[in-house]
Amino acid sequence: MALGHWRGSTSSPGPPSAPRFESSGRENMKEKTSQKMPRALVLLLIAAAAAITLSPGLPALGTARQQQQSSQQQGQQPPPQQPAQPAQAQQQTVPPGQQPSPAQPQPAKQAPDQAKISVETKMVQVFATVRDKHGQIVDTLTKDDFAVDEDGRPQTISYFARESDLPLTAGLLVDTSLSQRRVLDDEVDASYAFLDHVLREKDKAFVLHFDWEVELLQDITSSRQKLQAGLKAIKQPQMADASDGSSHQRGGGTLLYDAIYLASNELMKKQPGRKAVIVLSDGVDHGSKESLQEAIEAAQRANTVVYSILFKDDHAYGQQSSYGHGGYGGGGGYPGGGMGGHGGHRRPQQEERPDGKKVLDRISKETGGRLFEVSKKETVDKIYSEIEQELRHQYVLGYAPDKTDSGAYYHKIHLTTKNKDLVVQARDGYYTGQ
Repeated sequence: MALGHWRGSTSSPGPPSAPRFESSGRENMKEKTSQKMPRALVLLLIAAAAAITLSPGLPALGTARQQQQSSQQQGQQPPPQQPAQPAQAQQQTVPPGQQPSPAQPQPAKQAPDQAKISVETKMVQVFATVRDKHGQIVDTLTKDDFAVDEDGRPQTISYFARESDLPLTAGLLVDTSLSQRRVLDDEVDASYAFLDHVLREKDKAFVLHFDWEVELLQDITSSRQKLQAGLKAIKQPQMADASDGSSHQRGGGTLLYDAIYLASNELMKKQPGRKAVIVLSDGVDHGSKESLQEAIEAAQRANTVVYSILFKDDHAYGQQSSYGHGGYGGGGGYPGGGMGGHGGHRRPQQEERPDGKKVLDRISKETGGRLFEVSKKETVDKIYSEIEQELRHQYVLGYAPDKTDSGAYYHKIHLTTKNKDLVVQARDGYYTGQ
């Protein structure tokens, strides 16, 4: 070390030999001058000789002896000193960041931090529900019963648990567009029951509705009183006055994709643990800025399961001469939105209605949820009970991908069980990067 080198170099060979040199000089001078000169002169000459001998710039009697003694002392000191000098020179010639001695402690301190970051950022978490061929939930499996592939490559499951008691964050997304006006009361009543039966003290939820706009009626909270107040704020579609004094039909648009995107990106993404969104709609979007794929991607990035409850009222479309502002081709949604005509062609009064069931089914499957359709046999209360069962009997699995990348890519997940008669319900992929 440099410190040891400098400490060793501060010791000088001169001082230890000085007493011996001074003593021998005086004895020699006494022998030569005591017989021929008076005592006073002899003492004077002895003093002068001693002064000359101690002078650092002049040679004197006994210099050869002093150098011999000094070299002997130096010969004993080099072994601990000389290795330090080449080491120091070697450190200066090694490129920065590759120095053998100073750099060794730094990787030792950084390695644990790097390992921790690797686990947090690269661990993929998958929530899954398993059912048998009769549709009954199976909650007795172990880690060894599962197998997971990513982009066709087998992965090693490093974390496994049955998370029936993990806190839940749930969101209710209620479609209040004109197409839902006949079934809206049933939707709201069922949502009250869901909050009462599913949410526990440690669970949280939020309520929003969407028609020609997306409005958050109650932010994330564990207060049932606040959540019930949010549900009470849901109103039937009706005429509303715009800021410019004109009137429009509230509910004239259906911003389904925007609602899922905002709920996932603005609310769910920040929440830990299990997350589920329940969408009550007919699945027909009209006027959203975000696309269907962008809505699904936002939910997948937030690791949020989407359960869809299809409320379908066929009479709502058949009895309307237009949907919102001029059928499906009209405006609605955000200002300036809508699908207008091109090049002066006349816009059709009403375009073919999309298949909302297929839309909701795709959203739910790709995020790990399910699609339910309300009917006389399958009531809303029964559907909420089935959702509750799934949320209380989930598995959570985690694995570190064998390949990593820093770009924005989609990775396909395939989670199965060794028992081919069982059906696994889980999200089918995730995104990396921004």
